[in-house]
Amino acid sequence: MLEMGRILVILASEIILVSILSTSSLIQCTREDNDRDFVRSLDLNVMGLKKEKLSHFRIYWHDIVTGRSATSVQVVQPTNISATGFGTISMIDDPLTVGPKLSSKMVGRAQGFYALSSQEEIGLLMSMNFAFTQGKYNGSTITVLGRNIVLNKVREMPVIGGSGLFRFARGYVQARTHTFNQKTGDAIVEYTCYVLHY
Repeated sequence: MLEMGRILVILASEIILVSILSTSSLIQCTREDNDRDFVRSLDLNVMGLKKEKLSHFRIYWHDIVTGRSATSVQVVQPTNISATGFGTISMIDDPLTVGPKLSSKMVGRAQGFYALSSQEEIGLLMSMNFAFTQGKYNGSTITVLGRNIVLNKVREMPVIGGSGLFRFARGYVQARTHTFNQKTGDAIVEYTCYVLHY
């Protein structure tokens, strides 16, 4: 009888141990399965996204590299001399206005950087947010990232995203030089923007 009691205790211990181990592996398997489901489809309506629309607007970008109120500052100088300025990087916080004059209504700022990225021609890599500060778009941004060959009459760059009312934005901008001061390097560029967003 005593031996039967030991067998029952050993058997009960093994059942409890197997039970614990199987529960642990079940939990671990469940976690692994959940880890695989880190991507899921969402309904646009649940996120408050309605019909997609196309917005078109024109703004003027004022790149001021001289004086006490400079809005563009060179942060990296190239290590070698290049006719195209290859390797130069400038950080910007340029005013965006509704007209070509700096005194016209400011609607935001272009914040980011541009880098002279071509050894063959004067070509920029532009990486900037248009951060809007006026009207219904106040607090919203669009992000422009692309190649800008500055001597071309029209340069096209993609809009790769946005925030606020421009969440999920995509589209493109066209840049046209309005004025360029060869002595100072200051420039005013017209940006025509076409943005798809919700």
